[in-house]
Amino acid sequence: MVLNLNPSWQTILSDEIEKPYFIKLMEDVNEEYQNFTCFPPKELIFSAFNNCSFEEIKVVIIGQDPYHGDGEANGLAFLVNDSVKIPPSLRNIFREINSDLDSIFIPSSGNLESWAKQGVLLLNASLTVRKDNANSHKHLKWNLFTDAVIQKISNEKENVVFMLWGSFAQKKGAKIDRSKHFVLESGHPSPMSANQGKWFGNKHFSKTNLYLEENNLKKIDWL
Repeated sequence: MVLNLNPSWQTILSDEIEKPYFIKLMEDVNEEYQNFTCFPPKELIFSAFNNCSFEEIKVVIIGQDPYHGDGEANGLAFLVNDSVKIPPSLRNIFREINSDLDSIFIPSSGNLESWAKQGVLLLNASLTVRKDNANSHKHLKWNLFTDAVIQKISNEKENVVFMLWGSFAQKKGAKIDRSKHFVLESGHPSPMSANQGKWFGNKHFSKTNLYLEENNLKKIDWL
């Protein structure tokens, strides 16, 4: 499989992508795409990286794996392609943004690439999935790769905001250096968690922007 990864990221991750496990991972992913319908499309597998350079990262949002319905996944955690019905978790994210920022944000699309362009890395733990089969690529070694990405950001950058929503993301981000980064944790925006009072009111979006401003960084336009 051709590694459709931005050259700057290839340089940053040069040691990682040369490891035997990653070479095997690319072979396994290629085989999955040959034998099954998988998402996102091959050319979008590394969209999170290709829309947000390492140098520009201000915020990292960690998801679990891509949406598994036809035409939904675009390689950016939680977001969906244009014309796709906005999923419940993303609707709850928008609701929290409205409440937190005292806004009336009614997006017509869940494809907010503008977040990525401003320095938000929307990173899923697994970058691929089989159609209609959530978490079906858990057996592949994506977790080793994305763990290494998170560690690289933690080690080599400063003043990055990490949003860890739900126990999965919190375990994924357990080794982040909290002495030089800002880690925000809450329940997951999925309806089950949100309806139990674990999501709404976390104010992660305003807290992020306040932290960025305090560190002389341009805040994110979430709207």
